[in-house]
Amino acid sequence: MNNENLGKLILDDTVYETQLTKKFVARKKYVPKDPKKVTAFIPGVIREVYVKIGDNVKAGDKLLVLEAMKMRNTITSPMSGKIRYVAVSTGKSVAKDELLIEFE
Repeated sequence: MNNENLGKLILDDTVYETQLTKKFVARKKYVPKDPKKVTAFIPGVIREVYVKIGDNVKAGDKLLVLEAMKMRNTITSPMSGKIRYVAVSTGKSVAKDELLIEFE
């Protein structure tokens, strides 16, 4: 048995040993999302872009429209700030978690 794959659990004064799976050991570590980056929450097509580099926006302002499964989703600004980078344009297909807009 490989000791680094052993997990111990103590419950009611009884020690239980468990073997961790390869999938669990090889899992990706959690990385919190960067609040300055707006990413696609679903794959789709960009239908409208309301901002450009250098624009100042307030929290709740419209950034773009992402169409997915015949539904138009208006993506709004999660924060107030200045637009540093716009990675998409009208008509571009995007994948899930692809960068759309970045704030300074």
